[in-house]
Amino acid sequence: MSEPKPNNLFGPLTILAGGICIGFAPIGLRFGINDLGPQAVALWRYMFAMPLLFVLVLLIHKRRPSKPNKMVVLAGVFFALDIGLWHWALSITTVANATFIVNLGNMGVGLLAWIFLKERLSPIWFLAILLAVIGAAALCLGGGLETKGVLRGDLLALGAAFFVSAYLLCSKQARYTLSGIEAIFWLTFTELIIAVFLTALAGEKFFPAELSGFKAPLFLALVVQVAGQGLIITGLGRTPAAIAGVMVVIQPVVAAAVAWVLFDESLTGLQLGGAALILGAIWLVQQGKVVHEKAT
Repeated sequence: MSEPKPNNLFGPLTILAGGICIGFAPIGLRFGINDLGPQAVALWRYMFAMPLLFVLVLLIHKRRPSKPNKMVVLAGVFFALDIGLWHWALSITTVANATFIVNLGNMGVGLLAWIFLKERLSPIWFLAILLAVIGAAALCLGGGLETKGVLRGDLLALGAAFFVSAYLLCSKQARYTLSGIEAIFWLTFTELIIAVFLTALAGEKFFPAELSGFKAPLFLALVVQVAGQGLIITGLGRTPAAIAGVMVVIQPVVAAAVAWVLFDESLTGLQLGGAALILGAIWLVQQGKVVHEKAT
């Protein structure tokens, strides 16, 4: 008897769920920077996630993690640099500019997948990307007139956008020989090493003044790192990178909605329209055959 085909929606929906979790990242950072610098917050996010991920590998596979491959190490380096540059950009340019530019990297991964993974993109994908770009611009930049950033900060955000594209591309390839939980374990291990150096280079303190300062990094470790990044890596095993790049653009929609509830930061009509366009783009990439992956 042949094995049943896996649900084609499992991968994209898993990535969508991961993107929703990662949407809480700027909220956690907003609380965490009261006690730690932005690079140190990321460091402790990885540190708290490591033992939990190791235990999950033992429970799921009944053994220690398999040896990492080259792509998972590269993905970890790229992700850590993405977070580092984005946090740096946030201290120079506006949050709106930095968030919009970084999300261009999420959407741009489809072009890299087209070049390196030979994923053939249909016209529907290009329409979805156009809607997502317009929607992200409206959502991130439509909150008011004070959206003029500093060029240096915008360039740092652009660098972060490149690294997030490279991270998704390498993570897709890392999943060829590693399970999802093993991949996120080695990703986090690599990210932790890079974060130690970035924290030292930034001159930030490694420990908060009080134990309560660990609450935000612990939240980020559980919700964003283990759940969010873990779900995305798992979903990449069954989803073309081009589709994944569109799905994770749900992040700024979630962040804006949570900020509305927690901080009473109401959204303008333009921002609500942008959020609707992003959701429309996510729906569109699930309709029909959007990406044809290279035959193996």
